[in-house]
Amino acid sequence: MSKNSVFNVAVCVLGIFILLIHIINLLIKKNKRKDEKALLDFFVFTAVHFAAYTVFSFVKMVYTSNAYIIAFYTAFYLLNNVEVFMLYKYMKSYTELSGKSEKIVSAINVSLFCVFMTLDLINVFTGIFFTAENGVYLRSKTMIFSQGYQFVMLILVVIVTSSNKNLNVREKTSFALYCFLPFVAIIFQNVFKGYAIAYTSIIIATEVLFFFLNVQKNIDLAKEEQKNKEAQIKIMLSQIKPHFVYNALSSISTLITIEPEKAQSALDDFTEYLRHNLSSLTETKLIPFEKELRHIETYVSLEKLRFGDRINVVYEIKSTDFYVPTLSIQPIVENAIKHGILKKLEGGTVTLKTFETDKEYVVEIKDDGVGFNPEDLETDENEHIGLRNIQFRIKNYGGNMIIKSEKDKRTVVTVTLLK
Repeated sequence: MSKNSVFNVAVCVLGIFILLIHIINLLIKKNKRKDEKALLDFFVFTAVHFAAYTVFSFVKMVYTSNAYIIAFYTAFYLLNNVEVFMLYKYMKSYTELSGKSEKIVSAINVSLFCVFMTLDLINVFTGIFFTAENGVYLRSKTMIFSQGYQFVMLILVVIVTSSNKNLNVREKTSFALYCFLPFVAIIFQNVFKGYAIAYTSIIIATEVLFFFLNVQKNIDLAKEEQKNKEAQIKIMLSQIKPHFVYNALSSISTLITIEPEKAQSALDDFTEYLRHNLSSLTETKLIPFEKELRHIETYVSLEKLRFGDRINVVYEIKSTDFYVPTLSIQPIVENAIKHGILKKLEGGTVTLKTFETDKEYVVEIKDDGVGFNPEDLETDENEHIGLRNIQFRIKNYGGNMIIKSEKDKRTVVTVTLLK
């Protein structure tokens, strides 16, 4: 085996070993993120790609017919295209690319992928990119065009990631570096002909993806999880405000001599209210919506002791077979009552509606109160009982929360949770 062949095999074996470590690391991880699943697929395919080249290097020592050379290099270029295709899938998942941009870029990706995969297959019969003579691989003058798909998509990945406002400098640089390395490899490939410089660049690039993106994102998510716990404690504490406890006990005390049975029922509600709020401090799992609904009903009954007919809550519950973060819907209802309808002398109505679609469960909390400017959520941390924290927690569990409000008219909060 020649020196360059030994070098190439060594690079591929090293690449397979490194990739296997990352693959095992991702496989044993529980609750993988969507982008981690895409990264796992990308690493598995890259390992197969390296293994195919390693096998070829050994087989080529004893089998060097023109047909075999053409067949292998055709497969080689097809694999290169698939690898870039899977890189795009990982980038799309990592950046959560969506909307019009996603449709345009995806359309370009699929179209170019199909065109160049077809051209690579046509090359077997036409030799437009390369041929083989006497068992030797020969490039044609149009060889550079065979890299068209890879060139365009790597440039698009750089453009999409560099223009994404949600990515930090490290993330943008990591994607740019991955896309830049193949072009550097092409330059060195022309200097050190016969050596798999491109595969060396792939190894470096995969390490960039794993350590600078995946590992760092896990660290960032751990920090977010800590913030989430702190937010949960803050919400819990905000729910048990002294004035609410005082008003509830005062109302119950008044009922004791007038309506003892009603006082007993109210005291049971108050006990249940405190128990649920305190237990939420250590609750990290999702809870059945029915449990959250019971807590909402308990809270409403306690508030009606004081405000009576000024509070009207309508329940339009069409779906309950789903889970929500603890203390996520009840604070929204409380916000609608305290900062919505009770700011009107005559009070108002809060409507709690649930339903489901093919892909998600929907919880809608609507009130006809005084309304507010949703932009105030970004600047005022004390109003609306931590709606920003609730929004963060719901998003952290894969859901979404949208707030729409009109001053002096209404507020609608819509929570969606994937099935």
